[in-house]
Amino acid sequence: MKLDGYTRLAAVVANPIKHSISPFIHNRAFEATATNGAYVAWEIKADDLEVTVANIRRYQMFGINLSMPYKEQVIPYLDELSDEARLIGAVNTVVNENGNLIGYNTDGKGFFKSLPSFTIIGKKMTLLGAGGAAKSILAQAILDGVSQISLFVRSVSMEKTRPYLDKLQEHTSFKVDLYALEDVSELQARIAESDLLVNATSVGMDGQSSPVPESIVLSETLLVADIIYQPFETPFLKWARSQGNPAVNGLGMLLYQAAEAFQLWTGKEMPTEEIWQSLTEKYQ
Repeated sequence: MKLDGYTRLAAVVANPIKHSISPFIHNRAFEATATNGAYVAWEIKADDLEVTVANIRRYQMFGINLSMPYKEQVIPYLDELSDEARLIGAVNTVVNENGNLIGYNTDGKGFFKSLPSFTIIGKKMTLLGAGGAAKSILAQAILDGVSQISLFVRSVSMEKTRPYLDKLQEHTSFKVDLYALEDVSELQARIAESDLLVNATSVGMDGQSSPVPESIVLSETLLVADIIYQPFETPFLKWARSQGNPAVNGLGMLLYQAAEAFQLWTGKEMPTEEIWQSLTEKYQ
């Protein structure tokens, strides 16, 4: 990579962020598309978020990505929000359009792009969890024309989840069905009629636990996805594959949300296949 007086900067901003693989992905993409850019990771304190956003204009940067805990906190410092960022209530990509800072959320788009030969239009989805990733998948599914969503959260989180679902319904007229994850017979019934089952919880990152009991039976055409990519195969995905179901981990979501951001910044398509090869070698 050649750095000179014309090099434009992009960055990922979070705390912690030093472990991020976004610099690896974006710098590969800058190089492969002959774009004069460089991508770095900035670990900042919450007090520095406003000035960090102001620096996007000051240094004429492409923009920034944001990870937790700043996806919601950044919103007051932006000029505009895209439809999906407004629905999700969180931003993972800021684009500098000639000094006008626009917030997007590419997580949901990235997730659906990562599913091989699957489209959500008119389909039924069962989603586990209601954190940031789950919200982005929920909102994107609604925008993309999903026909029905069953959302399962732990019973202690149900009251906390309802206001967000009410807001979604107010803006889209789409009603998400909310259930307790502990209700195994309901879980079985919803999964049985779904086309897609998604684990958007962090359960399974330890390589031992699974968000659903192993007694659940999957219909053979059901596509199963986990947003976790470390470990590369979670117990949840292993269980799905043992029943003969196609199963996808979260590495594709990470790559394709980055590809969406890259295109917003540069107008160029990220060479995802080439980068996917390097990523799987690195993380498998």
